[in-house]
Amino acid sequence: MCYYIGLMSGTSLDGVDSVLVEIDEGGTHFKLLAANYFPFSSDIRAALLALQTNGFDEIHNASQAANQLMLVYADCVMDLIKTADIPAQQVIAIGAHGQTVRHRPEFGYTLQINNPALLAELTDINVIADFRNRDISAGGQGAPLVPAFHRNAFGQLNKTRVIANIGGIGNISILHSDGSTRGFDTGPGNVLMDAWIMQHQSQPYDADGNWARQGQVNCALLAHLKDEPFLYLVPPKSTGRDLFHSGWLKHKLAHFSTVSPVDVQATLCALTAHTLVDATNTYAPEVQQLFICGGGAYNATLLDAIRLALNTNPTKSKGTKAVSVESTEVLGISPNHVEAMAFAWLAYRFTHRLTGNLPEVTGASGGRILGALYPH
Repeated sequence: MCYYIGLMSGTSLDGVDSVLVEIDEGGTHFKLLAANYFPFSSDIRAALLALQTNGFDEIHNASQAANQLMLVYADCVMDLIKTADIPAQQVIAIGAHGQTVRHRPEFGYTLQINNPALLAELTDINVIADFRNRDISAGGQGAPLVPAFHRNAFGQLNKTRVIANIGGIGNISILHSDGSTRGFDTGPGNVLMDAWIMQHQSQPYDADGNWARQGQVNCALLAHLKDEPFLYLVPPKSTGRDLFHSGWLKHKLAHFSTVSPVDVQATLCALTAHTLVDATNTYAPEVQQLFICGGGAYNATLLDAIRLALNTNPTKSKGTKAVSVESTEVLGISPNHVEAMAFAWLAYRFTHRLTGNLPEVTGASGGRILGALYPH
């Protein structure tokens, strides 16, 4: 039995998704044994959010935040092995992504705060971390890394599928019918919607998109929001809070002060849907199935907006079958487990000295073994 743990705290900064999985020796079959979600305290979230921009005493603050993050990670791990009733000694490795606080591949770096040595000490389990830097060192974007896992878990020959991960940032994996794979970040996912509802309603996120559903999309504002060069770059490409943040939105809204807050929320929801659909129509016009994972899968208003945009595309041939939009749940993996499972799988790939990136996705000069080992 090969047991691996995957830990993922993403751009939304809401908490940690973690999974304990059994992976067969070929790395193609997975069995979920336990899963949990630990939300961040307001203090940890504030510390992580502060590190997204330049600030005072950043090195100290980042180190302290990393240590606090490892305490949450360790709690996740202990809960998983207790739930599954599996001794820590039987877990081969933990795949710990860490928390991205800077992502600037155009300058040759990405930074995920982490203290994997502390996590290994706290759990007595090998930790694999630092997954992105090897790809960046090979000339890649370092992201997204999940398309390789999506191909392994969800790919189907003779059928083109798109897997859309909507966390803080949106990205898609295009699993072409011929076995080839493409993937890239499409733009904002939940990050702007979360920031806006926090500012106006003191809520961390728009539950089920209920607030956005009450508003009307402002077409002029939507066009202005879409006037962002990143959205039209040719892949490989990736982004993060370095670009899409509250300051970016404030600048974009400067000439739209009369738009009501609820209409802004509806328009931000449309922005996420349209950028994802525009990317899909451009690079996978033949797709008939789109599956959603990440927190966005639980936003019914967003999913309705994606369905509408996909199936009113004027470039599609008349009589073309409607594109289905469903959660990855129908493929056997819950939307909030997909990314954590991807990092468990990447830990498996590291321990077997197998490449974890897809050069055609990230732009790296070749396949690379991703990660660094922190033995217990």
